[in-house]
Amino acid sequence: MPEKELVFGHKNPDTDAVSAAIAYSYLQNKLGYNTEAVALGEPNLETKFVYDHFDVKFPRVISAIDGEVKKVMLVDHNERQQSVSDIDTVEVTHVVDHHRIANFETDLPLYYRAEPLGCVSTIVWKMYNESEVEIPEKIAAIMASSIISDTLLLKSPTTTDEDRDALKDLSKIAGIDYETYGLEMLKAGTNLDSKSTQELIDMDAKSFDMNSTSVRVAQVNTVDVDDTLKREADFVKDIKAENADNGYNLFVLLITNILTSDTTGVVIGDDDAISKFETALNTKVEDNKAALPGVVSRKKQVVPPLNEQF
Repeated sequence: MPEKELVFGHKNPDTDAVSAAIAYSYLQNKLGYNTEAVALGEPNLETKFVYDHFDVKFPRVISAIDGEVKKVMLVDHNERQQSVSDIDTVEVTHVVDHHRIANFETDLPLYYRAEPLGCVSTIVWKMYNESEVEIPEKIAAIMASSIISDTLLLKSPTTTDEDRDALKDLSKIAGIDYETYGLEMLKAGTNLDSKSTQELIDMDAKSFDMNSTSVRVAQVNTVDVDDTLKREADFVKDIKAENADNGYNLFVLLITNILTSDTTGVVIGDDDAISKFETALNTKVEDNKAALPGVVSRKKQVVPPLNEQF
């Protein structure tokens, strides 16, 4: 049997990071590899809903490789700071991603597939078709959920025709009405009252190195921005503490209304970094907040203009 490899997505995993790892691991095992899908964190509210709904077991959670394997496969990320803490101790043999490529290098050749699609599970769906491997019903269900999550039910500007085709096909395999189920799923992820503000700013957060400037961008989805902002003072306090503890020059919390496709940003950081944020996003930060109408995608609408500005 081939040497075992772990397959995982990024830290603070969302639905796609976990589901793409499971789907890709299953495919690779069918193709002769020996892999196990793991997660780099506990499920968020939306992901827990998905896995409970379809009775799918959530993968084993790890924070480090700790010598368990010598090789790994990455999905839904490539940047070192978003990966497992000791990523430098293992060989990365495969990457399947839909983000920018940054802060990533390897000593040996590898399989690397990156496509500018709305969801990594769409890429994995294409790989199943290319390899003529049948997708099991439950894996199809969590892959469809990933596309719904990453594209906000096909409303995000990251959505492509391939995402639409993948969602229709996977929903057919899974036996779901993706529009009805999708809205229920997205709303399940907006029940934020049970989470502390600290948990919310950590739940879906990614760090970026932008020309030696440390930028942290977190995002939560809601159906009522004003209700979420009732805890604004606590958000600000926790974000300032995060900046101080981790050396972030800029921390942006995106509070996105999934019904209107608009976002309010809570923006805390150095004066110069805030100024560059304002220029990049064509907005003004007043009382730590910025209006971002029409913004729903961190990957396409926030990180690229920020990176260009820095």
